[in-house]
Amino acid sequence: MSQPSLDDFLNRRVVLDTQGPLLYIGDLIAWSEQGYWLKDADVHDRRDGHASKEEYTSTARQLDRNGARHINRRRVFVERHAVVSISALDDVVTEGLIEDHGAWVE
Repeated sequence: MSQPSLDDFLNRRVVLDTQGPLLYIGDLIAWSEQGYWLKDADVHDRRDGHASKEEYTSTARQLDRNGARHINRRRVFVERHAVVSISALDDVVTEGLIEDHGAWVE
């Protein structure tokens, strides 16, 4: 098995989480030491809505499954130092969630 790499996320819909209120969801088209290029992106500022980042991400995952997307940027560059985590949108767990307790596994 090969080592995981950011290349595993290229050309996939990803979630870039930050320590602040911003959340980025988009197609990762390139990355470098400086940051990440996303296309067809949704830049969400938690201060502009009532949903937590986790709720917003779960909703985005459910919409994506149905072929719908919220896009407010055709292309955006996110500086690497601003990102605390990256995950594929299709890795977001939306089934079996217990309110305020995370996911459960059987």
